[in-house]
Amino acid sequence: MGKVTGFLEIDRRDRRYAPASDRIRHYREFMIPLSEESTRDQAARCMNCGIPYCHTGCPVNNQIPDWNDLVYNGEWAEASRNLHSTNNFPEFTGRVCPAPCEASCTLNLEDTPVTIKTIECAIVDRGWKEGWIKPQPPAAKTGKRIAVVGSGPAGLAAAQQLARAGHEVHVFEKNRKAGGLLRYGIPDFKMEKHLIDRRIAQMEAEGVVFHYEEHIGVTRPAQELVDQYDAVLLSGGSEMSRDLPIEGRDLNGVHFAMDFLPQQNRRVSEEQNDNATPILAGGKRVVVIGGGDTGSDCIGTSVRQGALSVVQLEIMPRPPEKENKALTWPNWPLKLRTSSSHEEGADRDFAVATVKFSGANGRVKRLHCVRLDAKMQPVPGSEFDINADLVLLAMGFVHPVHEGMLDELALARDARGNVSANTRDYKSSAEKIFACGDMRRGQSLVVWAIREGRQAARSVDEFLMGSSVLPR
Repeated sequence: MGKVTGFLEIDRRDRRYAPASDRIRHYREFMIPLSEESTRDQAARCMNCGIPYCHTGCPVNNQIPDWNDLVYNGEWAEASRNLHSTNNFPEFTGRVCPAPCEASCTLNLEDTPVTIKTIECAIVDRGWKEGWIKPQPPAAKTGKRIAVVGSGPAGLAAAQQLARAGHEVHVFEKNRKAGGLLRYGIPDFKMEKHLIDRRIAQMEAEGVVFHYEEHIGVTRPAQELVDQYDAVLLSGGSEMSRDLPIEGRDLNGVHFAMDFLPQQNRRVSEEQNDNATPILAGGKRVVVIGGGDTGSDCIGTSVRQGALSVVQLEIMPRPPEKENKALTWPNWPLKLRTSSSHEEGADRDFAVATVKFSGANGRVKRLHCVRLDAKMQPVPGSEFDINADLVLLAMGFVHPVHEGMLDELALARDARGNVSANTRDYKSSAEKIFACGDMRRGQSLVVWAIREGRQAARSVDEFLMGSSVLPR
């Protein structure tokens, strides 16, 4: 695949960021794409490995060496077709996926993996530009009706697959627009929302019907869907945020990240924020508790809002700067990762636990912290304080919200509180109800959600028709 000696002759080159001083002034994407010639050169570096481990690293099983070769040979339209055969929304993953495929690349043994994510994004962006990506309505209808609850990446992938199989698909979304955390969680500077709108238009042309401001289990009984549809697929998110129940948690200024981030996304898209009290970082000392992607998104958003300072606290020890390839490759390694938001101005501290919030006049003013040893135990005498006007809790999510739909349907749950269903057929404990994505597996990546949505769609199709031509 690619050029036989490409990896020996061509250095790795990836997309660049616009300067931090420029990009923090707006909420638009700031990644600078490679030229067509440079993208083809990077595709030429693919090594024609005997065992392409990038396949195992990619949850949607993208045929990465195949479309690298097609790009190298200038066959962009066929590359787009190949890419879409395994991934419904490569413009999403090409922007926000952490690229486990690159970690699995053989060239990553020397820290120079093929720029798979960049090439993927270039293929799909060119596909839209050239008009190769079009609605694919089914040739015939099956007469079967399916309700999909939740319009995040899992629900969208499943809905598109099922509609193309000829089913009548209705997607129910509690918000005013589709996209789930793609729209309301991921900041616009990482992925602009017109990309979602474009896909929704394509899906509507394929026959998918979207119902907005339909909070199943709240505004409409869940049993109504079970009664009216031939199958119901639950593809909502894992939205119960992990809390920090310590003294002072009830002070004003201590908020969940997912109360903070959606507000800004709605401001950018000029969508009404209802009656929620505005959570803004402008002119404030911000502390983000949690070292993952959500915490990073809080940093970038706070900086753009004009925070005086941003500190990020992580309870885990500081990871190594570089992984031991002999121990970790081709698996996803634990190592220190610095995002574009970190580079924009944030102090990071590791192995820190917050034991108390304190404040004045009902507002948070200070965090009382302690350092932890290798066994996650407090180090005596290591206590210290951090001044703060806004604290954002970004410590992950524990499980889907149980109140409402899940309690009404009384579905079996796994030990972590997710809807219990396996990856063979995605069936829940109730007849004709299926579950996929974060609803089933817990908090995870966009690319895993797309995989589960596609696989669940095949299972639903088999359940309704006895067989399926949809891929797993």
